[in-house]
Amino acid sequence: MAEPSPESRSPAEASPWPRPPLQIAHGPDMGGGLPVIQYWAEKTLSLKGLRIWQTLLHKSACLSCAWGTGGQKGGFRNELGEPLQRCMKSVQSIAAELAPGLEPHFFDRYSLGDLQELTSLEADRLGRLSFPVIHRAGSDRYEPINWEEIFALATVALQPPPERVASYSSGRSSNEAAYLLQLMIRALGTNNLADCSDLCHAPSSVGLSTVFGTATSLVSLESLQQADGVVLIGSNAPANHPRLMNELIRLRDRGGKVIAINPVREIGLVKFGSPAFPLSSLVQGSEISSLFLQPIPGSDLALLTGIQKVLLENGWVDFDYLQAHTENWQAVIDQVSATEWESIIATCGLTLTEIVAAAEMIHSSKNVVFAWAMGITHQANSVDNIYSIANTALMTGNVGKPGAGMMPIRGHSNVQGFGSMGVTAHLKDSIREALEQLLGKSLKRESGYDARALIEAADAGEVDTLLCLGGNLYAANPDLTQAKRALGNIDTIIYMATKPNQGHFHGLARQNTIIVPVFARFENPHKTTVESGNNFVRLNSPGKTHLKEADLVTEIDFLAELAHRIHGEDPIQWRRLHDTRYVRQLIAQAIPGYEKIGEIDDTNAEFTIGGRIFLEPKFPTPSGKAEMQTTPLPDLTLPTLSE
Repeated sequence: MAEPSPESRSPAEASPWPRPPLQIAHGPDMGGGLPVIQYWAEKTLSLKGLRIWQTLLHKSACLSCAWGTGGQKGGFRNELGEPLQRCMKSVQSIAAELAPGLEPHFFDRYSLGDLQELTSLEADRLGRLSFPVIHRAGSDRYEPINWEEIFALATVALQPPPERVASYSSGRSSNEAAYLLQLMIRALGTNNLADCSDLCHAPSSVGLSTVFGTATSLVSLESLQQADGVVLIGSNAPANHPRLMNELIRLRDRGGKVIAINPVREIGLVKFGSPAFPLSSLVQGSEISSLFLQPIPGSDLALLTGIQKVLLENGWVDFDYLQAHTENWQAVIDQVSATEWESIIATCGLTLTEIVAAAEMIHSSKNVVFAWAMGITHQANSVDNIYSIANTALMTGNVGKPGAGMMPIRGHSNVQGFGSMGVTAHLKDSIREALEQLLGKSLKRESGYDARALIEAADAGEVDTLLCLGGNLYAANPDLTQAKRALGNIDTIIYMATKPNQGHFHGLARQNTIIVPVFARFENPHKTTVESGNNFVRLNSPGKTHLKEADLVTEIDFLAELAHRIHGEDPIQWRRLHDTRYVRQLIAQAIPGYEKIGEIDDTNAEFTIGGRIFLEPKFPTPSGKAEMQTTPLPDLTLPTLSE
């Protein structure tokens, strides 16, 4: 990379970062296919191809998404032991982590002004963070810092009143780091544990918990493979969860039906060529959607209400199931009955014929899985959307049996694990009680800041210190101007990361911004675990980094040492938490369904979390029944310029 000379550049040449000319490409006629093979070949036959293959085969979970693969069954195998379970996104994420380290004088050469010009992709491609750095108030760049000063500054920064301290995290890290983070923060006396899930699937957790008493998928991979119908809502799975497409292809091959609901006609949901089926699918592609519905954005609830109304008017509602296994069903039925077709059709923009076709497909299928992603949760009435999906599933008896149920499609590869470990502003009573017993003191009951509340509080000058375990809080916010201003009100921000991102250059603290370089998942010198979106816990074997002479730290070691310096050895020996085996034993005692993790070091036996997959209609609610919720139609209006 050539050294920039700002003084010699004209305004039109002001950026030191060369960019290729914009190219307009015509869309393909299917998703996946030979371009996936071409990408694999380009990456795995490159100079770092051997390292990519070694990492793909390493016994650790895929870095990419929460669909999950890898672990002790082998890098290419899922929880059922099926082979060829990697995708292009796996290679992308591994290749990014195998980038060369930043040169020692990188931050001498590039000012923050230069770095702030980078796009998200350009920042990611700078290379791996390989030494700790700090940005001090008044400086125009980052500079190297030693570990002792980092711990000294961090220890002082975490001394303010607890309510002025917060953390933010993403799902790329491990269960062990997540558990240690929340334990350290809660021991301070605060619940300000914001997480990236606050900005994506929080409505799923709230909606599922309200109706079923559980916040995660009710469906395992094994159960999904017994379905003969899938309703996929608000998801671009071909791009974001490509291996889910294998399950949809198999379902169609066994005569099942897929209803895709998305305002945008994603070509990969119409036809997809999977490398997992080289003879039958890769080149010619496989038909995915049996029916593709394109409602007006934000109107999914109206479509679902219409489907429910067709079921009701045709006598297809399973009233025996509702009476035996649900509460409040009559109120839901009454609301559906009273909702006029004119309002439903005007709101969702679909024809009655299309809505009837969807209802008929659901009715004619024996076992239906209802799946959704952030197209559903990023709406003003997002929790109602989850309620309405649940109502549709319950009205047809499609919850609590093999091959059926509710399946949120999560994003980051361990985002669900962070929630399980207690990284949340709203802690479950059972986990809080276990932590209180461990810490020997009562913990704060009041909820803390979620991700948006954290930005609002920082914008109001109410946060002094922020510890970020992965993630990019700056870019994750919808209002970047507010995010930059809010983060600039915080005295100290500590970012733990493997690679640079825009948040490191725009999300600068008022006094000290510290970047702590950490090992990637497959590089950690100790074992760790992660949790998939379908509640399967994988064990990651130890590895090593390709970076030579890099000054990295594991997330566990950094957090354990920081916790020791803050809390001393009272009430627990924090330095003992450097041992991830001991952390797993603590997890087994505190986290419901995770009892088996206490033995995983001896057995290497990965497991499905207990009490989450429902093969019969008995739910962990006060009544043992699903608690259905009424869902009014959304009032959709276009925003004005002033909004």
